[in-house]
Amino acid sequence: MSDPIDIELLGRLVHAERLKRGRLSLRVAAEQAEVPFNTLARVEKGDLPDLANFRRIVHWLGLSPERFFQPPRIRTENTPELIAHHLARDPNLTDAAAEKIAGLVRELYTSFATVERPIRVHLRASATFKPEASRKLSGLLEQMQQKLESMP
Repeated sequence: MSDPIDIELLGRLVHAERLKRGRLSLRVAAEQAEVPFNTLARVEKGDLPDLANFRRIVHWLGLSPERFFQPPRIRTENTPELIAHHLARDPNLTDAAAEKIAGLVRELYTSFATVERPIRVHLRASATFKPEASRKLSGLLEQMQQKLESMP
């Protein structure tokens, strides 16, 4: 998507809002939003309205206009910011809720997404283990490692 405004999102939200408000017709929704009927119909089909109508529609939706502007480039190498970007665009979240969730993700990511080097263990007492005990210990350590790696 190369448009700076996510017009597809706007169209989906208008349609969802009409359904949410009791399956409003386009005409009634347009009257409530104070925009021409044809404009609202075109927005639902994916056309970009002029700035004045865009503001009225966004106001009718109860959202901030910034929600529909896309950053020029998403930095995919920064996972928490990519998640924050998608949360900010989720029509089910308010701006404050999206930012709170993004903050939690950033904090958790910082805490758990560090690359830890494996710890090598040398069993100095290995000469005293019988082969069976070494195999059991080895199996146990492998199970522990697999469980640790599978933890979310």
